[in-house]
Amino acid sequence: MGKLVLMTLAVVFVVLIGGGVFLAVWDIPAPSTPVEKVIPDARFPK
Repeated sequence: MGKLVLMTLAVVFVVLIGGGVFLAVWDIPAPSTPVEKVIPDARFPK
């Protein structure tokens, strides 16, 4: 039973480390769609 728990923890550890490395090196593309928002004149001081 002890070896099963040790192997399970080792697999979980490797998956967590692998996921962290993947997120650290992944070049996430920036959104390419422009955002346009109309701001009413009343929001600006006169």
